[in-house]
Amino acid sequence: MTFKQKTFAIFLSIAAVFSAKAAEIPPYLDDSLPAELRIEDALSRMTLDEKIALIHAQSKFSTPGCPRLGIPEIWMSDGPHGVRVEFDWDEWKWAGWTNDSCTAMPALTCLAATFNPELAGRYGKVIGEEARFRKKDIILGPGVNIYRTPLSGRNFEYMGEDPVLASRMVVPYIQGVQSQGVSACLKHFALNNQEHDRDLVNVVVDERALNELYLPAFRAGVVDGGVWSVMGSYNRYKGTHCTHNDTLVNSILKGQWGFDGAFITDWGSAHDTREAALYGLDIEMGSWTNGLTWGKSNAYNNYYMAEPLKAMVRAGEIDEKYVDEKVRRVLRLCLRTNMNRARPWGSMHTDEHLALAREVSRQGIVLLKNEKRTLPLKAASARRIAVIGENAVKSLTMGGGSSELKPRTEISPLAGLTERFGADNVVFSLGYASGDPDYSRELPSPYDADSLRRAALEAARQADIVLFIGGLNKNYRQDCEGDDRLTYDLPFGQNELIADLAKVNPNIAVIIVSGNAVAMPWADKVPAIVQSWYLGSMGGAALADIISGDANPSGKLPFSIPYKLDDCAAHAFGERGYPGVDGNVYYDEGLLVGYRWHDTKRIPARFPFGHGLSYTDFKYSGLKTDRKEYSPADTITVTMRLENTGSVAGAESVQFYASQKSPRLSRPARELKAFAKTSLRPGENTEVEVRIPAAELAYFDDSQHRWVLDPDEFTIHAGSSSTDLRGKASFRIKSPNSLAIK
Repeated sequence: MTFKQKTFAIFLSIAAVFSAKAAEIPPYLDDSLPAELRIEDALSRMTLDEKIALIHAQSKFSTPGCPRLGIPEIWMSDGPHGVRVEFDWDEWKWAGWTNDSCTAMPALTCLAATFNPELAGRYGKVIGEEARFRKKDIILGPGVNIYRTPLSGRNFEYMGEDPVLASRMVVPYIQGVQSQGVSACLKHFALNNQEHDRDLVNVVVDERALNELYLPAFRAGVVDGGVWSVMGSYNRYKGTHCTHNDTLVNSILKGQWGFDGAFITDWGSAHDTREAALYGLDIEMGSWTNGLTWGKSNAYNNYYMAEPLKAMVRAGEIDEKYVDEKVRRVLRLCLRTNMNRARPWGSMHTDEHLALAREVSRQGIVLLKNEKRTLPLKAASARRIAVIGENAVKSLTMGGGSSELKPRTEISPLAGLTERFGADNVVFSLGYASGDPDYSRELPSPYDADSLRRAALEAARQADIVLFIGGLNKNYRQDCEGDDRLTYDLPFGQNELIADLAKVNPNIAVIIVSGNAVAMPWADKVPAIVQSWYLGSMGGAALADIISGDANPSGKLPFSIPYKLDDCAAHAFGERGYPGVDGNVYYDEGLLVGYRWHDTKRIPARFPFGHGLSYTDFKYSGLKTDRKEYSPADTITVTMRLENTGSVAGAESVQFYASQKSPRLSRPARELKAFAKTSLRPGENTEVEVRIPAAELAYFDDSQHRWVLDPDEFTIHAGSSSTDLRGKASFRIKSPNSLAIK
């Protein structure tokens, strides 16, 4: 036998062995078979002990899988703006790794401010790629709780006050993440609209507001986005914790919407074994292990859905079928993530990721005010720039709670401006100082406030222009998980400092870095105001792009900025509305949240929802609908012409609001139904088209427990904000008693 013949014979022998082994692959590991068949096969092979192990944590951020059957551990990481640092197995302490940094993406308020769903999809893909590279199976985000009060400490993680905006932005984000074989985890379901007393407060909200405002973005994420996991919230609804709430989880999420993924606790949000078993909870994380009061050897086994649940099943108090259903959902999650052999490998901190972080920041920054064309700032007109304010140099990726990040790159505003305008033209003065962040309190600043103020005023006097970069930060009781802001005002004496700076140098632009609206008593005293956000890795470079005019601002406010706190609907009803009384918070404003309140009650906002200026000008004309009458099953095509009448290229987000002439039940003055972002060169014009299903003009009738579309006259308004309306077109919905079921 020749060498080639021997080699071929050996090859055939090896192939025969592998062929025989392949024939022995159990069905649950055979990815050529249907997923549901594989799930049932795996379930049939598992003991009760193995099933129970699969539905609760084994560490801070993992579940154990089933080693005997080769079902992998599930590894999770906080998001939603990047992959969080690694922690010790049992402790809230950094693990000390050197390879757990990430690209810090801009906060979701910034993403929402772009009004650009295509950008949201690319953002989600970056998060998915980095999570996959770090070997995560679930990224704990995005968040879509509605912005109800500007005091809420976690608003910066959400997508604003309007359910249509949040719905349109969250779907591509989810699809981008999951394209990488990583599950997005939509949170916090539901009604988590404040951090204060979040573990205790019971939300009292009518069924109509629940369905029209607080659920649509979750529904979009499930039905349109196909999200693979959803996280519960800490608060209660109808007296029951939302993490095991029969109405929310079984009836709505898994029943009406057909969610087939895994429903997961927030960390420590489970409170009862029976409710967890019966009311839809699938994976329990974080219970009792903050400090391991039960001891490292048995802490995880004593979760509500661990030994206590097993004991109730064995005693016949709970049918094992409830455990089986949870396991099915966990296995389905595994098949989509860690048992999916086709998922990509991922990537981390690439040039493309940094470029996208910069682009999202550029498109999200909002120019609120720009009198006398103060901005953009050309180098020839500003030989000496005074940059004043702690947020020009403070790291704003850290802090904030679970969304903290450890970025490999973080360009501060001062660094970005210095790079753009030159070190010889930029002078920095701190102006004010916060204390160091702590998750239970704000530590005092080591600096003398009066000395900082005097130095800042002197720098302002000698400058051609002042750029004040302040706002909030991610310290406790600012933009931070765990509690809410104590005041609507800027902290650390910033209001007084801004007013004094404007006196010594009226050529000033105020740049607010925050994830929330703030009081602006100095707004009439300064010519330019910019709403910036927590912009992540490339924030300073992006801000410099906007300030210099290298990029034209196109961001729009995803929430209203009231003049004062009492102008906000949640605060108009006293303590009932916020923070609540006797353990209940009453949503007495009903549907009138944000611009719906301001526009319907005719209470002007300082800056309205959807507002955002540009360095160019846009002309709206020719708004029309394709017909004058529609049935409930039709889609309304709306067109208009948009022209860039200015001298520089720019992008405009045209917003389309709907109103009804004679509704049977009261409705807000106008409601956002569609938007479209369009880029135009100087002098260029184009037709903007949106398509609005007539069914989306329906309202929820809580007396019938269904969506209703009245036969009536409706009007579509096109505008640059909720109050800056540039055209309208009316039409009729025909057919009496027409119903739209969502």
